[in-house]
Amino acid sequence: MRTRVSFHVGIQRLGGSVITLTDQEIGLGSRESVGDVARVLDRYVDGIVARLFSHGDLVALADASSKPVINALTDGSHPCQILGDVLTIRESVGRLNATSPVAFVGDGNNVARSLIEAAVVLKFPLTVITPPAYAPMLGSDDGVPGVRVTSDLRALEGAAVVYTDVWTSMGREAEAEVRRERFAEYQVNEELMAMAPGAVFMHCLPAHRGEEVTAAVIDGQRSVVFEQAENRLWAQMALLASIFGQGGANGPGSPDRSPGGGIPPAEGS
Repeated sequence: MRTRVSFHVGIQRLGGSVITLTDQEIGLGSRESVGDVARVLDRYVDGIVARLFSHGDLVALADASSKPVINALTDGSHPCQILGDVLTIRESVGRLNATSPVAFVGDGNNVARSLIEAAVVLKFPLTVITPPAYAPMLGSDDGVPGVRVTSDLRALEGAAVVYTDVWTSMGREAEAEVRRERFAEYQVNEELMAMAPGAVFMHCLPAHRGEEVTAAVIDGQRSVVFEQAENRLWAQMALLASIFGQGGANGPGSPDRSPGGGIPPAEGS
């Protein structure tokens, strides 16, 4: 809902047009290879917004495309969500720096990994609080500067932002019951939010009310969840304008892009 509608509306507002293709229609990687899909679309469109399950498919799509490929979501990352999140933090907290610590509570999933990347780039402190077996891979035994991973809920204290996501992400549905048991104490409720009395609450949606968050928190005065959802539109419009506007990837005066020169995100990004 959020990804498709926000990109569709944003592209139209910027003067573009949209064609939506579902996996049932093109069978990416099954009916037709990822590379063949990319090379055909290259002849038709100015860019691809790809919401895929496999991060590997995204990289393959971008490698085979000469046009910009935007990562709208994969199992490895969710960067457009985090662009909107960063805007929301700036609007609601008033800053995004060492004095605005963010605490992410829950599964070390694609959202957590992209949030870690944002913390590194923008240099704000981030604590990921999760059961040990579900911690995000940091890519280094020495960890990431400014990012703390812990299972201790007391690490919420002093947070300016408390962020959570569903306990069972796409592709993990068979683990749902086990995850409900293991994540039960990590539910963001009023008691947990009391540990960070100055914090706003964020959730990328969809929310499973009564699981990772209670209705009292998501509907409470400290929740900026729906502002966060709205900001997907504005952040993505800015992204599109930077890519396709004057001097952008397909803007006037921009150099031709050779085949294979798409915008593949770094592995895990």
